[in-house]
Amino acid sequence: MNFLLFGLGLAALIVGAELLVRGASRLALAFGISPLVVGLTVVAFGTSSPELAVSVSSALRGQADIAVGNVVGSNIFNVLFILGISALVAPLLVSRQVIRQEVPVMIGVSLLCWGMAADGQIGRGEAELLLALLIGYSSFLVIQSRREQMAGVGSSQAPGGPDPSGWKGHWAVQVGMIVMGLGLLVLGARWLVAAAIAFATDLGVSELVIGLTIVAAGTSLPEVATSVLAALKGERDIAVGNVVGSNSLNILGVLGASGTLAPEGLPVSPAVLGFDLPVMAAVAFACLPIFYIEHRIARWEGGLFLAYYAAYLTYVVLNAQHHDALGPFSAVMATFVLPLTAVTLAVLVFRRVRKRRPD
Repeated sequence: MNFLLFGLGLAALIVGAELLVRGASRLALAFGISPLVVGLTVVAFGTSSPELAVSVSSALRGQADIAVGNVVGSNIFNVLFILGISALVAPLLVSRQVIRQEVPVMIGVSLLCWGMAADGQIGRGEAELLLALLIGYSSFLVIQSRREQMAGVGSSQAPGGPDPSGWKGHWAVQVGMIVMGLGLLVLGARWLVAAAIAFATDLGVSELVIGLTIVAAGTSLPEVATSVLAALKGERDIAVGNVVGSNSLNILGVLGASGTLAPEGLPVSPAVLGFDLPVMAAVAFACLPIFYIEHRIARWEGGLFLAYYAAYLTYVVLNAQHHDALGPFSAVMATFVLPLTAVTLAVLVFRRVRKRRPD
């Protein structure tokens, strides 16, 4: 029964997010908003809407571990798994704007989140600051995209924004799709959270572990679909931009809304503070040298991302079970794998810098 409830909740979240994205995109286009603005705002918010629905629902019910674990786990999953699997499909191109602007923003908000949680809680005032930063960041993107459009830069079609002609383009249809999408998101979030709590109880693990793994992966399925399909269609810069933008929105929007609506803010467990938040920040930092080396993510780098996600899941499971293998596994990762990866990336970046120097 719990598996059925989880599956129904997940399906409702995916369908709800799709309806919300399509309805909002078409409505925005009908009102003359540029496709570039729609892609940077409406579609990005739409793919993060399952995380928002689940985390807000969990926060209101007092289950902060699921609310926080969902965001942190989703951000780790987005970079390591989604970019990894997408790069294996086809090497991913990375635009200069993503390297110079979007990745530094993702790194900055990841560090800000870690700093806010340092005292063991993200208070309501801090959550409200995150929302204020989201509004400022979104406004900046709108202004920037309008300037680029005036200069003749930008796409002619937003992701998920089809031809608004015919009955599908009527504003009432779009409003109906938005309402249906929001309703399915709310319903799906309730089912998914209830099933996650049941899983945690049945398996004897914490709600935090469920939030970091099953719930995080489930709510990130819209990003999986968007990035993998973009890679298959050759729109490889969209695959990267979708992940990087969603990570920033998860922290600013999802954590901000959850912490603001929670009765007493969001408590952050010592486990998240001591391991998962540093991993999230490290994953964000890792994007910069990998993206910079060749302005793309090669297949071997995608495989590296996937290997690290497998290692992360292994650690989470071993730690939850207090397994005897946790110590040796952690020692191998800390003394061999991580330093070797860091040295390899440093050498590749150094070679890239030397190539770009004029003789």
